[in-house]
Amino acid sequence: MRARPIAFVALAFLAVADAAFAQPAECARERDEMLDTIRAHVWSSPDFTGGKMSDGVLAAMRSVPRQRFVPGGACAEGYADSPVRIGHGQTVSQPFVVAAMTELAAVAPAHTVLEIGTGSGYQAAVLSPLVSKVCTIEIVGELATGAALLLRELGYGNIHVRAGDGYRGWPECGPFDAVIVTAALGHVPPPLIEQLKPGGRLVMPVGEPGRTQRLTVLEKSATGEISERIVGLVRFVPFTRGRDQVP
Repeated sequence: MRARPIAFVALAFLAVADAAFAQPAECARERDEMLDTIRAHVWSSPDFTGGKMSDGVLAAMRSVPRQRFVPGGACAEGYADSPVRIGHGQTVSQPFVVAAMTELAAVAPAHTVLEIGTGSGYQAAVLSPLVSKVCTIEIVGELATGAALLLRELGYGNIHVRAGDGYRGWPECGPFDAVIVTAALGHVPPPLIEQLKPGGRLVMPVGEPGRTQRLTVLEKSATGEISERIVGLVRFVPFTRGRDQVP
């Protein structure tokens, strides 16, 4: 009796994904150059993703108009091989890092994903066509509001944005098949591990803010056991807590 609803959901997702993977004409050259650079990083830094990058992740990276998520909206800066400052001490990560973290999260069409650190909404937009639902939390209220408005304008209907302290996760939106944290902290917040489903993955830069951090992939087994591995060194902005929270 459940076959029809599941098939319907799958067909609906494919229709949404087809629309989301559409390639905007604006900044076409810069977007192609960005993808070539991502592929070059994959080959030169095989530890990050095992020397591979899925076609789905590359298609998602191609489909998102990154220039809309950076100040000024210029094609050259929007697709540059570097992070871009968006104010409030936050950045949009380097495109390769966004692609690598998405690849490492091993997302799938039926997944629900939690992102901590919405920023301008770019990582959430990349995840959107690859999964069923994205729940994303941003500590800076102004950024959360701006990201929610932009994502809605661009048609990313499966992304839910919340302003607040991401340390405790978002249990009402989960549990989660994957968690991506885009800010550095010296440890993985226990609530995020608790909200991760068995078989899920958490990808996060672990280490002291202001220094080089370890991009870490944590996996929860079917029996709830936790394993982790370090895939490379990165530099992320600090994981900001709410004023009333213990650091």
